Amino acid sequence: MTKTRTRALPDMRPALLTGALLIAALLLSACQERRSERVAFDGVFFRASSGKVDKQREQFEVSVSPVSASLEGAREAGRYEAVRYCINQFGSSDIAWIEGPDAEDGRLRISGDKLLLRGTCTPA
Repeated sequence: MTKTRTRALPDMRPALLTGALLIAALLLSACQERRSERVAFDGVFFRASSGKVDKQREQFEVSVSPVSASLEGAREAGRYEAVRYCINQFGSSDIAWIEGPDAEDGRLRISGDKLLLRGTCTPA
């Protein structure tokens, strides 16, 4: 009878656990960084998003919520998001507003609890 030797594989569980913990810590620190970049308008943190309209990068729409928290704050959050969009897309903050934040209260487009703004980036 011959003896067969088998090598025991090293236990990888501690290394895998350490790796998983490091990844989790990195993800949490990234979330904290993004939160520190948030800006309050009229004392409120608004959710704002922007995107191109009809596949034309220079035309954009901004959505800001909750507008019920502060109309003035939502206007400024929308302006801020629009400027960010144009700077990211074209390197310029120049905007020709179609439906802008300076419109009279009754002329602003509000859908549900969202303020909707539209404009065109006008790069230099």
